[in-house]
Amino acid sequence: MRILHTSDWHLGRSFHRESLLAGQAAFVDHLVETVRAERVDVVAVAGDVYDRALPPVDAVALLDDALARLRAAGARVVLISGNHDSALRLRFGSALFEAAGVHVRAAPDRSWEPVVVDDVAFYGIPYLEPELVRAAWELPDRSHTAAISYAMERVRASSARHRASVVLSHCFVTGGQASDSERDISVGGVAHVPLPAFDGVDYVALGHLHGRQRMSETVRYSGSPLAYSFSEAGQLKGSWLVALDPGAPAGSVVDVEFVTAPVPRPIGRLRGELEELLTLPGYDSFEDHWLHVTLTDAVRPKSAMDRLRARFPHTLALAFDPVGAAPAAQPVRLSGRPEAEVALDFVREVRGEPAAPDEEDLLRQAIEASRVKETMA
Repeated sequence: MRILHTSDWHLGRSFHRESLLAGQAAFVDHLVETVRAERVDVVAVAGDVYDRALPPVDAVALLDDALARLRAAGARVVLISGNHDSALRLRFGSALFEAAGVHVRAAPDRSWEPVVVDDVAFYGIPYLEPELVRAAWELPDRSHTAAISYAMERVRASSARHRASVVLSHCFVTGGQASDSERDISVGGVAHVPLPAFDGVDYVALGHLHGRQRMSETVRYSGSPLAYSFSEAGQLKGSWLVALDPGAPAGSVVDVEFVTAPVPRPIGRLRGELEELLTLPGYDSFEDHWLHVTLTDAVRPKSAMDRLRARFPHTLALAFDPVGAAPAAQPVRLSGRPEAEVALDFVREVRGEPAAPDEEDLLRQAIEASRVKETMA
């Protein structure tokens, strides 16, 4: 059996206000092609299908298209809800989907209800909010470990009746490396689930963390198909292709291969003085990237973003970290001082140099106009 493990599609997400829908559609095309080329039997989607509980209509349309095409390509689909999804909305129509070969597990009490394909049992454990299952499951404490352990105990009891078992779970396993784009799921400061909680099954397809990671040979994160923050620069995106042989004497998982996904636009981080970034040929390869740029000029350059975009048109974020900057100034007196003096001090502090004469005139005019409007009101 061949399983394609993917997760964290976050359909409907944008990247610094740039739409990612075209890139997500290209990833769906890639998935369908992989299913056909590799003769994939089951596509396992480990949560965060959408980016928010009420997704935009074009994201819903893309998921509808993806599921129909994956089934037409010959794969069954097992899909769970993540912490970004609305479990109730995602499982709408799931009984009908089940008959069509698309198996949605978004209700906690269905976590140990298997989807059986050729005597391989697939268990979908959706994102479990501990507070929502604590009373019903009589958990000993309000933690992700308690919730996952309860579900896995029942999964192991059920999986004993099958030749092999696969678990999908959306959680933070201890030792995983987070990115800036994941939503915090801490409960009382405890977000992690220990790796041994997943003992006793043949493969665990994890979702939630956006970088691909191998927690063990048989417990892995596929990561997100696209980069959703600049902290993911340099990450290889894609899915795990898992070959499973229930009759293998040394364990059912016989091979795991990473299938890389297409990159609609690479992302990167640049750091340096503005003139160097604008002139050095070593930065040519970044001209088509979405960029986060940190300028180290001692004095903050004027019109920095416009000048950067002349060479790097896809610059999305700009930060300043001046090298050799003077220590932060001591607090200054504000009470009783003219507004213009306070504002000009602020400009000097932020920029590292005083406002130009025309800027000072404009600032004084704005303050005066504001005062007049306030008086007339």
